[in-house]
Amino acid sequence: MPILDREEYIEQAYFFRALADRMLQNLPTQELLGSVRDELLSTTKLPLAVDFMASELRVQGVFGTAMAKLPHYFTSFQAFVVSEAEDEQGRFDIWIAVQILEREARYRAESPPAQGLFFYQFETLCRNRLGYDAGLTAMAADPAYDQLWREWLLTLRRQIGLVDLADLVYVRSQQYVKQQQQHQGPGYEIEAPPLFGEKEGRIALANRHKDPLLLFAALERHLEYPAVPRPKRPDETHQLLPQLARRVERLETRLKLLEEERKGGIDLSRFFGQQPPDEGK
Repeated sequence: MPILDREEYIEQAYFFRALADRMLQNLPTQELLGSVRDELLSTTKLPLAVDFMASELRVQGVFGTAMAKLPHYFTSFQAFVVSEAEDEQGRFDIWIAVQILEREARYRAESPPAQGLFFYQFETLCRNRLGYDAGLTAMAADPAYDQLWREWLLTLRRQIGLVDLADLVYVRSQQYVKQQQQHQGPGYEIEAPPLFGEKEGRIALANRHKDPLLLFAALERHLEYPAVPRPKRPDETHQLLPQLARRVERLETRLKLLEEERKGGIDLSRFFGQQPPDEGK
């Protein structure tokens, strides 16, 4: 798959953002695809892709498979994220998935470095507990990565969970090469070309043996890498008054029962329904 033109990524970002916004209206996804499709630039290839996604949705009930069948337009990582969200046995929300793809498409429109794209995609796997094996395989097929990156991503797929992520980043950074040259002299031979710069290496070194999410947060602060969208807590303010009213009713009922008990006892007959007449009489 070749890297798309900038206008394609801009339209993708708009498509996924509009899809996420209108999902809150609880409308059928098929209607949402049709309404957003009419707003897209006809000079791009995205309207044709949306038409195919809509037809796949009518037949299969999902549209992640359609994205997987368009590898010349959608990346394997985009198809992977949507497929994971459409998995009935998973807990990954499709609303979060399209927000992730919207932010990624907006980032791609800026011709981002491979390092920033890697951290964004890998943070997506970490935060949403998606499969590392399938996720890193999908990342390795992304055209934004060259052959050197693809080999490292496939190696990372076997090492993740056994070796700390910060260590894996640090040993493939320019900062590691610089320190080794200082300790061993300028004759030090590089075992593998660095993939990350000095800044990524210093941040990774400072976050060794820590939660990987702290590493991502530091990279976002210092290098302005994009942050992965997170689920928002539902707004429960509209439920506060009904909940308060029910609690007040329960308190009033308890107070009445206490007053009756002090006056001589509680009349339990009112809690029973009307008794049927005795048939024997």
